[in-house]
Formats: sequence, structure tokens, C-alpha cells
Amino acid sequence: MSDFKTYQSPFSWRYGSEEMRHIWSEEHKNVLRRKIWVALASVQSEYGLVSKEELADLQKHQADIDIARISEIEKQTHHDLFSAVKEFAEKATVGGGKIHLGATSMDIVDNVDTLRIKASLSIIETKLTEILIAFTKQVEAYADFPCIGYTHLQPAEPTTLGYRFALYTQDLLSDFTLLQFVKTQLTAKGFKGAVGTQASYVELLGHEKATELEEKLMKELDLAPSLIANQVGQRKVDFLVAQLLVSISQSLYKFAFDVRIMQSSGFGEWQEPFSKNQVGSSAMPFKRNPRKSEQICSLARYVESLSSNAWENASLSLLERTLDDSANRRSYIPEMFLALEDILVSSTHVISGLVINKKQIEKNLATYAPFAATEGIMMQTTKNGASRQDMHDILRDLSMTAWNAMQEGKPNPLPQLLEDNEEIKKYLAKDVVKKLLDVREHIGTAPKRATLLVAQVKKVLADEK
Repeated sequence: MSDFKTYQSPFSWRYGSEEMRHIWSEEHKNVLRRKIWVALASVQSEYGLVSKEELADLQKHQADIDIARISEIEKQTHHDLFSAVKEFAEKATVGGGKIHLGATSMDIVDNVDTLRIKASLSIIETKLTEILIAFTKQVEAYADFPCIGYTHLQPAEPTTLGYRFALYTQDLLSDFTLLQFVKTQLTAKGFKGAVGTQASYVELLGHEKATELEEKLMKELDLAPSLIANQVGQRKVDFLVAQLLVSISQSLYKFAFDVRIMQSSGFGEWQEPFSKNQVGSSAMPFKRNPRKSEQICSLARYVESLSSNAWENASLSLLERTLDDSANRRSYIPEMFLALEDILVSSTHVISGLVINKKQIEKNLATYAPFAATEGIMMQTTKNGASRQDMHDILRDLSMTAWNAMQEGKPNPLPQLLEDNEEIKKYLAKDVVKKLLDVREHIGTAPKRATLLVAQVKKVLADEK
């Protein structure tokens, strides 16, 4: 915990993991800057630009970082990277004069940010894998467990609980596939100088060796350089990363919102986990609010709102570069990652511990199943010679009569209305109507396709190991 006497972002301590916070910390940023400067000097020493003594001095002081001193210098220079160069040079008095040779600020800053984005994506990939596994377990467990489906938040036809879970799983599998694509597009600026032409490195080494220097450095950093850059790395890459994070957050918003609906008293079919000592309301002791699901939705909306920065930075970085992206990248990129990480962890907790109220599901199915049976009756009567439109009108009138009765608190009279209707009797025997009223089998290929999706997920995850 930090000093709570001054403002802190909730992402400094409340949301996200220590691991993700460390990646985006000032300390880690400066550690990576030093790593790149020493790597640059090391490769340059191979070409005689940095002496052995100078390189040894830089290596000796690589870990000796004083962030407070960097901030002090920045108050005078108003340039954060140059301040870090000066602070490093104050420590490395022999090799300090060769720090940052040939580089422009964004040769360091953008490569550092790409390293941090790459590390963050690795965490997101791990968490996304975990939630996919959690969802597949629920799909398998309930693949053929019937429940009433809802369209427009109204009872519709039966589906299975596993098939509903498969919808969320399929969305997350798409996100996982998108993540693999974004990883292939994660290129860094590399070492290309002030406007991306490598002119400064060519001045020092010539064309061939300037290219060779970049290749060696990027191999050591384990980053892929973009072929074309201006002063900064491609802000299009930032945009793609942001869209990935938004896509995952959207998938989990949909799931969490559905949990909130299913937990409400009118449905009552699911409940998110609720611990023994958890408090639902400070005023109403009986409350069991879907707190985690609401938090997931809140953070997902925040992730989406931050993503517009990536679009604007990619669009509004004019010509070879303007600086109006710098300030917002310091906050929106780490906060998107931290928020999404928290969403993934919370969502995994919710789906893994989701309370399934089987009796309420069966009750809702039994209550609304007769309405769902009307489609089967319409199909069968039409096959037997009835007019589909005439039968639709009859079934609609009977259904409205039944709805009105239920609104008055009466049992659902629709089964009896269907069995007694003279027009329906012309085309269907009473025992056939009774059979059609049992809609537990009216779930089509849902169980089979849910199971097929599980196999797909397992194959994709296995292929990426």
C-alpha cells in the first residue's frame, strides 16, 4: 500500500494484480530503459563506438537507479527521458557520455512500452485461458440440462443451460483467436531515430551496419521491429491491442449482465458466489446483490471508454509525429490492462462458483413450457393439413387467454385449452398434443453442438501450448 494521504488511482491498489502493476510501475519502466541503453551500448561496442571501459561502467551502474533524482532533474529539463539519461550519466561517469548514442527518445520509450504490452498480453492470455477452461466445465456439466430460453427477456422456447454457457464460451474463443492475431502484429519501433529513417545510425555506422545494429538489438529484446516507422512506433498497434481488450471486456460484460438478470427475483435461476461473511447492503441485511457481476460490468464499460484514446492517437498523430498521445498513453494503456485483468479474475470466480438453482429452473420450465409447445403444435397441425396462419391465430388467442389467467395468479390453463380446442382436435389426437406439451425434448441439436464447442476449445488451447 502507498501513501493514502494523497490521491491514488484505484488501480494502484484495488483492481488488478501486483504483477500487472509492477509491469507498469515507474521502477520497472526505468529498469527497462536501462536495459535498452546498455544493450545499445553493448552492440555499439562491437563496432568500436563504445569502449570496453565505457561499456563496463554502464553495466556496473545499470541497476543503480534513483527515480527521485530523475524527477528532480525533470523539474528543470521538462523532459522525462533526458532526465533519466542525465541521472544514469551521473552514476556512470566513465561511460555516461555514450548513453543514448544515435537514439531519439522514442527509440527507448516505445520499445519499453512494447515490452510492457507484450508482458501484459501474456498475463491476459493466461487469465483468458483459465476462464475458457472454467466455462467449458460448465458447458460439459449442463450440456443437456433443459431450461426455458428467454428472448426480449420473455419466456421463449427451451434451450439447455450448457448451450447458453456455450454462447459465452464461443465469444471468448473468438477473443482468444483475436489475441493470437494481435500478438503477430505486435511490432515495436526498433531503432530508427528522429523520424524513422535511421539517419543518425547510418551516420555512425553506414547503411548495412545500421540495419544490422537494429536486428541485433531487437533479437536481444525479443521484439519484432516494424519495417516502417516515423518518430514513434505504429499507433495502429496500440489500436489493435485496445480493440482486443475491448472485445474481451464486451464478452464478459454480456455474461455478467446475464448473471445479474438470472439472479433477479423474477428469474431466480442463478446466483453468483456469496461468501459467509459477505454483506449485501449496509441498510438491508437480507440483500444478496450480484456485486461481482455489477463490478465486472462497471469495469468493462470503463475499458471501452478508454479505447477511444487508441483510435484518436492513431488518427491524430500528424505527419511524422505529434506529442498529444504521450500523456494519455501513460494512463489509458495500463488502466485498460489492469481493469481487464480484474474483470477476467472476477469472471472466472463467478462462473466457477455460480450457484445453479435447478429447482427454480425446472419450475420456470414447467410454467412456461406450454407456451413453447405451441410452435410444435403449429408445425404438426400444418403438416396434417391445417392453415399455418389460421392455426397461428388460434394458438395466439389461447396463449393470451392463458397469460391473462396467470396474471391473476391462476395456474397456467394453456395445456387444457390446447387439448380441448376443437380446431386443433381436427388435426391432432389428444395424446399427440400431450406429448408435444412435454418440451424437455424440444431442444434440437443444442447438447451436441455445445459438446462440439468444448472439443474446439480444448483443441485450440492445446495447439497454443
